[in-house]
Amino acid sequence: MSNKVASDKSTIKHIIGIVSGKGGVGKSYVTGSLAVELAKQGYNVGILDGDVTGPSIPHMFNIKEGVYGDEASIYPAVSHHLGIKIISASLLLDGGEDPIMWRGPLIGDLVTQFYTTVSWGELDYLLIDFPPGTSDVALSAFDQIPLDGIVLVTTPQQMVQTIVKKTYKMAEQLKVKLLGVIENMAYVLLPNSNEKYYLYGTNKLEDLQKSFPINILGSLPFLPSNTKLIDEGKIEVSDTTLFTSISETLVKELDHA
Repeated sequence: MSNKVASDKSTIKHIIGIVSGKGGVGKSYVTGSLAVELAKQGYNVGILDGDVTGPSIPHMFNIKEGVYGDEASIYPAVSHHLGIKIISASLLLDGGEDPIMWRGPLIGDLVTQFYTTVSWGELDYLLIDFPPGTSDVALSAFDQIPLDGIVLVTTPQQMVQTIVKKTYKMAEQLKVKLLGVIENMAYVLLPNSNEKYYLYGTNKLEDLQKSFPINILGSLPFLPSNTKLIDEGKIEVSDTTLFTSISETLVKELDHA
């Protein structure tokens, strides 16, 4: 691997990639919520929104501007409540609704440039929200950015075992550690009873774990209250207690790596 270094104005202790095998699984929600939970625990956190053609991180944090640069560096936006540093291609455009219509190599290079030229300052954790699948962005960044590991976000449909196996093998080939798997939208809590209703059935990851070396970080419900807050750009005041044990597991894993 030809790992590039961050800006000389950046000191980053740990870098975690958040990935998914396909779109629509809540990968950006997991990225944003994990960043919020880590920040609540007192860590200095940054998010590199690498999902260039579908950036949603700025919307979650209600950030419309704040990125600026000079001849040497780009300076990230800072979230309103917890001081999370955020860079996204959408923050470089004049209009937040303008589409980003770039070819693959340009997009892949942009993510690496965000890592190398953004002045992140001192961060305990930099989370990179990757686009779904094994695109140019992921392949280029895996090669160029010294990731401590990746977290795979899935939903519990039948294809989950195939997606997990493919991601594990891709990470293995690229010499990037798969830190674990998060199962999102696994169930809903029924009103007035808190009984769990599993939308797609149960135990698919547990069954896979019996024969495949994966770490299940958590199984998350669909929470309409959080969805509403995130749609309003208020992820920093959403309930992230479900991410407490996940973040603690990742912190422990990386501190002892």
